[in-house]
Amino acid sequence: MKVTACLNPLHTALAIFGNLLGYQFIWEEIADNDLLGLVKNLGYREALPVVKDPGILHPKPFIDLLLNQRLPNRNIPDTPQRIATDTSQKLSIRYGVTIQHYLDDPQRSVDDLEFIPLVLAGWCRYLLGVDDQGQAFTLSPDPLLKPLQKKLAEVHLGFHGDVHQYLQPILSNKEIFGNDLDAIGLGTKVEHYFKALIKGKNAVRETVKNTVAEKGIAFAK
Repeated sequence: MKVTACLNPLHTALAIFGNLLGYQFIWEEIADNDLLGLVKNLGYREALPVVKDPGILHPKPFIDLLLNQRLPNRNIPDTPQRIATDTSQKLSIRYGVTIQHYLDDPQRSVDDLEFIPLVLAGWCRYLLGVDDQGQAFTLSPDPLLKPLQKKLAEVHLGFHGDVHQYLQPILSNKEIFGNDLDAIGLGTKVEHYFKALIKGKNAVRETVKNTVAEKGIAFAK
């Protein structure tokens, strides 16, 4: 419950977008309405409906506690830079499990997912190593960092070419995502968000804001 739905996926989303938007602490990000909307939709809208309830602690009160007390706590010095470490090794658990639940449930469809694809696109955008203002930043250690960056070497901020040829070898990697995202129908949506995220300066902020407004559910503060 914690690792696949209520905390770790939210942490990774904040780590990715925190780096791109220049944040130094996770608690700062929770005060950002765009990022708060992102993680609320990620958790409440997409993960909670399919997470397994362990019974000892129910998912809804747990995520409520995390979002209202744990993540905003200034005394917990979590940084997006630390949490972004080894992200390629975490995605199959933190998002792949939820994706698999949608695949396994005949009443659900991965086509309904918006915020998981946005986060995965954000991670690919993160791999470019430039923030939302086009400034280079230091990426966190990751065993796949160099080969992944090599696949995206020709992509840059403001790139107008076909991103599929660069993203497909990454998105089809089952070891990273738990599934071949192209094969299950999520690759196109990830590419759509990636193209939006690389349009130019401030594209990350605009894409997150617009996706929360247009695709998300409004949650009470």
